Amino acid sequence: MLIRKPSDIASSEITNKTHYLSRREFLGAAGIAAVAATAGRLATVPLLAAPGAAHRKKLTHVIKSPLSLGNEKPNSWDDITSYNNFYEFGVDKSDASRNSGKFIASPWKVSIEGECRKPGVMDLEDILKGQTLEERVYRHRCVEAWSMVIPWVGFPLANLIKKVEPTSKAAFVELISIADSRTMPGIRSAILNWPYREGLRMDEAMHPLTLMVVGLYGEELPTQDGAPLRLAVPWKYGFKHAKSIVRIRFVDRQPLNSWQQYAPGEYGFYANVNPTVDHPRWSQATERRIGEFFRRKTLMFNGYADQVQSLYAGMDLRKSY
Repeated sequence: MLIRKPSDIASSEITNKTHYLSRREFLGAAGIAAVAATAGRLATVPLLAAPGAAHRKKLTHVIKSPLSLGNEKPNSWDDITSYNNFYEFGVDKSDASRNSGKFIASPWKVSIEGECRKPGVMDLEDILKGQTLEERVYRHRCVEAWSMVIPWVGFPLANLIKKVEPTSKAAFVELISIADSRTMPGIRSAILNWPYREGLRMDEAMHPLTLMVVGLYGEELPTQDGAPLRLAVPWKYGFKHAKSIVRIRFVDRQPLNSWQQYAPGEYGFYANVNPTVDHPRWSQATERRIGEFFRRKTLMFNGYADQVQSLYAGMDLRKSY
């Protein structure tokens, strides 16, 4: 008999408890959806029933960004705050909501390190001084073939990078999440080599779409979504979006991100959404939007090709995945 360790189990193989308990209801709803489709109506079936986070303090002076999607309806607050991957709190997509109550997101400090002229430890309040917060409705595409549309609030990562003045040696930015075993039960397992690490090429980090997120739906960011500071790179798969960031390092060599270290044959450094390249265990060609029943075609670069494809001119995106 093959016994698998937790570290051998990918997130896509773990059945969400909500899905398991409501399987009969889901199958019944699927039958209703098929009838509705035959009748020419668009059928939608929610894929989760868990309650979302309590609402947070309203952020002030938030502007609507011209970079925001204008033609897609965002998922609800409850969708976004109850169904997500945050392995520091557990492998189930409801674990972050269920297990993050003891996590403390204020006060918060971020260490700026490496190839920059102004290294040091910064309070989040100092990072936010002078920043204009923007609400941007972004597509969020997860590698397990589900997606959401999320109204993040944040500021361009480029603003922070300019503030700390990277040197000419800085070719990449590494972002490192907090790993607190006292308040994050997932840290006690060997799923990943903690702390969680992600990286971007400097031109990716400086792109105006790349956002440092501090809020959601005009409110302070809930703990289960990466409070108080997370990354959002809308043309990349969701595992690239580091949460609860405590260190930012400017380095001259490509950093090894956590999922790339865990399974290099499945998770590459770039993580650009490319529907023509299948994950070794599932197709990337289609996705299911949370809250909908029918699948939809996955868009190249998650629908942001016009804005970002020039970053990868001349690269083989089947090899640089």
